[in-house]
Amino acid sequence: MNIAKGARSAVAGLPLVGLALAEVFFFSLLVTAISLLGGGIGLFLVPAAAVAARGTVNVTRRLAGARLEGGIPEPYLPEPPREAGLKGWWQRTQWILTDPATWRDLAWMLIDPVIGIVLVLLPLTLVVSGVFGLLMPVLWQDIVSGGGNNWYWFVKVTDTRSAWYALGLGIPTLAAGLACAPALLRAHARLARTLLAPTEVARQVRHLTQTRSEVVNSSAAELRRIERDLHDGAQARLVALGMNLGVAEQLLAKDPEAVAAILADTRKASASALNELRDLIRGIHPPVLADRGLADAVRALAMDSPLDVTVSADLPGRADAPVESAVYFAVSEILTNAAKHADPHHVTVDLWYADGRLRAQVGDDGHGGADPSRGTGLRGIERRLAAFDGVLAVTSPVGGPTTLTMEIPCVLS
Repeated sequence: MNIAKGARSAVAGLPLVGLALAEVFFFSLLVTAISLLGGGIGLFLVPAAAVAARGTVNVTRRLAGARLEGGIPEPYLPEPPREAGLKGWWQRTQWILTDPATWRDLAWMLIDPVIGIVLVLLPLTLVVSGVFGLLMPVLWQDIVSGGGNNWYWFVKVTDTRSAWYALGLGIPTLAAGLACAPALLRAHARLARTLLAPTEVARQVRHLTQTRSEVVNSSAAELRRIERDLHDGAQARLVALGMNLGVAEQLLAKDPEAVAAILADTRKASASALNELRDLIRGIHPPVLADRGLADAVRALAMDSPLDVTVSADLPGRADAPVESAVYFAVSEILTNAAKHADPHHVTVDLWYADGRLRAQVGDDGHGGADPSRGTGLRGIERRLAAFDGVLAVTSPVGGPTTLTMEIPCVLS
């Protein structure tokens, strides 16, 4: 038995007892505010009471979640935009009362002061009682002479012998308290997770809401990029072509040599416009990806890359076109980032399919230090993959090497 761990666990229950008492107060406050909705004043009281109650329960989430792998995330639905004035107050109150997490918080605040306090106070009570039993041979005379309670469990302490009996009971009592404290704290944490963690449906709704927003933003950014490329590139060249042809038409009878020079420039401009349109099409959906599949498209990327890239692929079939496109552009972005920032001597790209997931792994021996949180292109790759419930794992210590692994659940044809 780890005595130090047991003692820490027994003492760690004290803040949870204080929180449980605070939860009783905020439970009463929120229920009272809800009951006053009929009179109108509850419209202003419910949001304030809910904020206070959620803040208290979130402290419980953090303390209890620290004892569980993965913690206890907040389950609250995001607040929708609201209007000003009385209608805005009603919209906020409606958002709070229609959120299932609000009622789960109320259930927790009702249960925790009863079951929770028992779970966290029981080991502390046993520890204190055990220590008291150990001290009984020293304290019994003062207790008896002072008219105090001289019972220790089922032993009535009236002399030195009965005091030593109490000490004998105090040892297993203390040991029981120290032994059960960690387990009861974990039981309290699991109870908190059961009531306070997001349900599977809520997690899926939140994930879908987040990925939908990211897909919409990514699509809007992609459309703006296409519009900008068309406006600044091919469209400008086509306008110049029209102007050159107009000038050539006017000079056709007067200066044939000038017309020939204009037509030569126009031919070059048309070739440039055609190349830009082809590049734009490749940026939307490369023809090689549609015609030959992901493996050959990535090999084509490797050939065009300035880096030394080796591609290995083991794909028994083809995924849906959007999935292939997501992986292709993710690999393309990673190779671009490696060329810009990592300065590697060699890059490997591995593609394979296993356990219902399409996987791609890109490794390089460059400088390392890649971090999605620093606003690099890796965050965009994460958003792109998240649209298909995919994930990106990054291992990139400073000094290298760097390994990026992508997974997308899918079915191959």
